[in-house]
Amino acid sequence: MVVTTQLPETGFLRLNQIIGNPKAGIPPIIPVSNSTWWAGVKSGKFPQSIKLGERTTAWRVEDIRKLVEEGFNKQLEGEINTNPKD
Repeated sequence: MVVTTQLPETGFLRLNQIIGNPKAGIPPIIPVSNSTWWAGVKSGKFPQSIKLGERTTAWRVEDIRKLVEEGFNKQLEGEINTNPKD
């Protein structure tokens, strides 16, 4: 998975940059399928897209960075809460 510090401070990411594309050698930032990503956008789990043109859709880098950081925080909280106390 790409570390969020490797993302630009501002700008936009296309879907292949977010979920990756093995054929093009693009590693995923968020390793989910195309259909899972769009279902997550529709349900509000993932950020809304921005139309840059008639056939160009992208997401704000800031929104993707926040999503990744929140995901890591939730994962860490789950690990802390599920570990038995000595």
